[in-house]
Amino acid sequence: MRFLRDLELRGRRVFLRADLNVPLDRGRISDRTRIEATLPSLRFVLQRSGRLLIASHLGRPDGERRPELSLRPVAEDLAEALGVPAELAPDCIGETTERLVNALGPGQALVLENLRFHAEEEKNDPEFSKALASLADQYVNDAFGAAHRAHASTVGMARHFRERAAGFLLEREVSVLSDLLGAPAEPFVAVLGGAKVSDKLGVLQSLLGRVQVLCIGGAMAYTFLRAEGKPVGRSRVEADQVSLARETLREAEARGVRVVLPTDHLAAERPQAEAQARIVGADAFPENLLGVDIGPKTADAFRHEIEQARTVFWNGPMGIFEIEPFSRGTLAVADAMAACGGTTVVGGGDSVAALRRAGKLAAVSHVSTGGGASLEFLEGRELPGLRALEEEATEPMEKAR
Repeated sequence: MRFLRDLELRGRRVFLRADLNVPLDRGRISDRTRIEATLPSLRFVLQRSGRLLIASHLGRPDGERRPELSLRPVAEDLAEALGVPAELAPDCIGETTERLVNALGPGQALVLENLRFHAEEEKNDPEFSKALASLADQYVNDAFGAAHRAHASTVGMARHFRERAAGFLLEREVSVLSDLLGAPAEPFVAVLGGAKVSDKLGVLQSLLGRVQVLCIGGAMAYTFLRAEGKPVGRSRVEADQVSLARETLREAEARGVRVVLPTDHLAAERPQAEAQARIVGADAFPENLLGVDIGPKTADAFRHEIEQARTVFWNGPMGIFEIEPFSRGTLAVADAMAACGGTTVVGGGDSVAALRRAGKLAAVSHVSTGGGASLEFLEGRELPGLRALEEEATEPMEKAR
């Protein structure tokens, strides 16, 4: 795989696929993490006199032009952050966009409108891929968060370029996550949360051969507790995953991996902020309550494991994090990650949000911009966006000027 620093950028039209799928609140960006993560690549192209085309998706418009999902707020933010004009093209393909691209001078930038306004993007349509590729001389993928999707802008158009590379963000994501799969410093602790065992089963099985300690919280913990025969009240349990959870626990024991499950819980009658909640023990879970967060003893146990670790990977909240009274367990994990003296890697939107809320983003070693992509990478699955950068160009084309 080639990297951005390997390309001769001066005067070249550089199509940079970024992941600028940022959350919007009434048309305003509420979290700039993904923008900040890709700025080094954008600045590198501009500083070396490249003619920069910035492309991304935003939300799920399902092939329809939806004004509320326009990249205009992103273009305005980028213009300020980069210190250069960053006009928003009316589309990502078409004659008007081509004219704007060809009018770009060295060190100038253009933001293409939301790729997913075209249904062909998610279908990896060959003609759409070709139309995107015709805009540029070089292709750079810096969208790790979309690298597990075989879309036109991440896979289809790459085959049309002899000169293609990974951006700095993508390069670092692959490097850090590869280290977790290689020979991480021990003890290696994984902290997994979130709603579904089914979403994390692949990474659980992959990590069992690498970690020494596995801490499981969030709603997925209740499926494991059910597998152990523990009472869980009305907590969410994936009935079809209980046997697999039981097998996972057996495999962990056989491999000498210590699994730390919640020993106490914050439980309530309903998952609402105004509901009365109380701490309950793992062996005395009332039938009429459901778990909404890990309890303080469990939070202390997780904190101890994290602070003793030399490598930690965390993905997923410990409770219903978006409801403030149920966020304490997740924030406790965020604090412990910040206090850990080892290598700390965090992935997943709620985990990152907890770090930000705790003011500890800068205190961890690496914050992954791709929750789903990072999990698939750690499962050992091949990501289509990475494979497309490594393959030979099969359909190089003459670029229109």
